[in-house]
Amino acid sequence: MEYWKVLWHHDLAEEPVTFFSEIGADGYEVRKVQGYRDGRLLRADHWRESGTIGLSEVPVGLIEDVQAQAEFSATVIHKAEFVAVWERASWPV
Repeated sequence: MEYWKVLWHHDLAEEPVTFFSEIGADGYEVRKVQGYRDGRLLRADHWRESGTIGLSEVPVGLIEDVQAQAEFSATVIHKAEFVAVWERASWPV
């Protein structure tokens, strides 16, 4: 497993600004948390998704490719950091 934190730099009030992803060996997201400007944290996995949050339908690719896009800042994080955010996040309603 690999764990990513991606910051999305934008001015859209209702869109998430932070993504935390747990990525499997096959390159697909296993779990994801989206963070919003108002402090909300929403989570999704293979069993629970919504119109607000879901896992990527394609492999995420390389973190270097995400980092190369000006609107994103991406870093690999430790599993413990991901788990701490996951445990604070809520399921979408």
